[in-house]
Amino acid sequence: MSLCYINGTFQPLEKASLPVSDYIILRGVGVFESICTFHRRPLMLTPHLDRLVRSAESASIALPLPADDIKDIIREGISRMKEDCLVRPYITGGDIFHEGGFPASRLFVLFEKVRKPSPEVYDKGVLLLPVDGGRHIPGVKSVDYMFAYTGYGKRHDVYEILYCPEGEITEAAHSTFFLYKSGTLITAPLSRVLKGTTRDIILQLAREKGMKVEERCPLLSELPEANEAFITGSVKEVVPVVQIGDQVVGSGKPGPVTRMLHHTFLEEIIRWLE
Repeated sequence: MSLCYINGTFQPLEKASLPVSDYIILRGVGVFESICTFHRRPLMLTPHLDRLVRSAESASIALPLPADDIKDIIREGISRMKEDCLVRPYITGGDIFHEGGFPASRLFVLFEKVRKPSPEVYDKGVLLLPVDGGRHIPGVKSVDYMFAYTGYGKRHDVYEILYCPEGEITEAAHSTFFLYKSGTLITAPLSRVLKGTTRDIILQLAREKGMKVEERCPLLSELPEANEAFITGSVKEVVPVVQIGDQVVGSGKPGPVTRMLHHTFLEEIIRWLE
């Protein structure tokens, strides 16, 4: 069962439509969020919507509704679903570009079954492909993922691309990247990457465990000395990274710190349900 909220009503996903004149179609102008539910409760709903509002403002897209109204729509949609779901609110550019902004935006919200990565992803870990580039506006969760998809090339074993401008690792295509090296957990600062909601939880849990944390861009040159690496996201949670390009990370297997943080995340998740 999938639903879409659009034009003030909930309807089956296959019935929903947008005008082809919307800038989200014509130019890829739009922002969105991905919010998972656990036990029918959304995870970090308020931080997600705060980020949606910031993304829209940074992209000069007017809010079609106040954030509290969007929150009410999301809660209503969750109540209509029969199981845990993935909620994706989108704010489009609408049909008008005027004086440097998009004043006639649209809102639609998708409610679909959550499709988690396969158990093999967590058991064996994944390979990331480093690319010399990055997202245009890192702080905006934009619908424009063209570079992320075309960056794969012909590699069928790649889980995601990894942005590494001039050798500095910032983030993966759809995820926050973490490197664990010599007892320190390292991840890029918010001045360089999207403020990931799962990133925030993992950093908080790591600090509560007494781990040393550095918010700086890890370097590709550090990979041979790294013990572990992983990526995080709303759907994937915590996924071990065992290889980056041709470089094997640590033992080439998911490490104990990655597994511990994922286990702790699942044990403590109730703290962030709304």
